[in-house]
Amino acid sequence: MPNAVTALPAAGPAEAAAHFARKLSFETDCDDVHTALLAGDPGFMLLDVRGPAAFARGHVPGALNLPRRGITAGRMAEWPADTLFVCYCAGPHCNGADKAAAALAALGRPVKIMIGGMTGWRDEGFTVATEP
Repeated sequence: MPNAVTALPAAGPAEAAAHFARKLSFETDCDDVHTALLAGDPGFMLLDVRGPAAFARGHVPGALNLPRRGITAGRMAEWPADTLFVCYCAGPHCNGADKAAAALAALGRPVKIMIGGMTGWRDEGFTVATEP
């Protein structure tokens, strides 16, 4: 008897592969960001798009605090046009990273979001930096 999981058949393998590859072009996760940061030259600029008070209470080490409203053409001109930006916010309950990513994409910038945000980062047990 079908249930909510089996009532609709799964997509075919080729369709599923294309879907998940496309999804991964928009997002990364905390573990991948952590591993890349540990390597030294991650190949992206990590943006914490929360407000300064939240950033001060705890952020990913090495992240730059750039709230969404600060994402302007003038500010982004500080980086080469091909710089990949990875945005994160508070966590799955927050769409700030999506809003920031949309703003960056509208400026023609390559961008991904770090799914999980600070909630995910802390859940993984990774180090959190704070500001005095």
